Amino acid sequence: MIPTRMRLHKKNRYYAGPESDHFDGTLFFNPDGMNPPGLAEVAKWQFAHKRTPWPKQVECRFAPHRPDALVEGNDMRVTMIGHASLLIQVAGVNILTDPVFSERVSPFNSLGPKRVCPPGIAFEDLPKIDLVLVTHNHYDHLSQTCLKRLQAEHAPRIVTPLGNDTVIRRKVPDAMITVLDWGHQAQLPGGVRVFAEPCHHWSARGVMDRRMALWAAFVLETPAGRIYHIGDTGFHEGRNYRAAAEKYGSFRLANLPIGAYEPRFFMKNEHQDPVEAVKGFELCNAAYAAGHHFGTFQLTDEGRDDPVKLLKAALADAGIDEERFRPLEPGEAFDVPETG
Repeated sequence: MIPTRMRLHKKNRYYAGPESDHFDGTLFFNPDGMNPPGLAEVAKWQFAHKRTPWPKQVECRFAPHRPDALVEGNDMRVTMIGHASLLIQVAGVNILTDPVFSERVSPFNSLGPKRVCPPGIAFEDLPKIDLVLVTHNHYDHLSQTCLKRLQAEHAPRIVTPLGNDTVIRRKVPDAMITVLDWGHQAQLPGGVRVFAEPCHHWSARGVMDRRMALWAAFVLETPAGRIYHIGDTGFHEGRNYRAAAEKYGSFRLANLPIGAYEPRFFMKNEHQDPVEAVKGFELCNAAYAAGHHFGTFQLTDEGRDDPVKLLKAALADAGIDEERFRPLEPGEAFDVPETG
């Protein structure tokens, strides 16, 4: 097991359970991987980095988008809301990933990364939401305010990894939550199953709760094909991509993060860059991919347009048609072609 760099806590405030190959009895960790950067790395980044300026506001050519109520049959559609928030419509089921509609991703209302373009779908225009996938508890992925509003207006099933249910129930005590460990699954309506799978990341809501809740990727098995959804991950030598291909064979669609990757010395263990995303796309045997986690909130040093430019170059170098890996803008809908 990976030794804990700084053990400031004797008790996990979110989760209690048996030890495993990714839980030491107190904290979760990445098997054969890395823990999050320590204070020295944080200081080095903050005092030595050069951040590329972003525009304060960006006009989004596809927003606002008003989605159909349902997508059925063999059709599969994914629509970008912003950052890691996607609307997946398949098999008559409407799924939201890491829904965030707030102006900032921060514990504070007036501080922290601010949205540079409005949500691609207005909250009021959402179709009836059946399922919400919450990959981990960082503020740009888990918004208690949004989940509370979704509960009031949609009452969806929420699926999330171990420990995140504690965070959600603090503001949404009546939420219907299914909690999964890596390798576990849940049966959902419409003939859909969801599996939690490893990714290389970490979790925290503050400085005193690092790695107290689990992080995960999700696999959706649907009548229209498999979907591999990753909210955040470091590339980790492609291990988790290879494991997903070995377990599931192939995917019709992979939703892969392509942003928040600079500087590499700080981000490489938690956020893959577009070149690595293309490698992961190939390793997991996905027919198509939707790129996300870029262009909405400036979290790191790269310019707003850099992830898309680097992705296109990486696809060209790999001989992959750009139509197979689409970096989605807010409000943009991708009708995923059928395969096989």
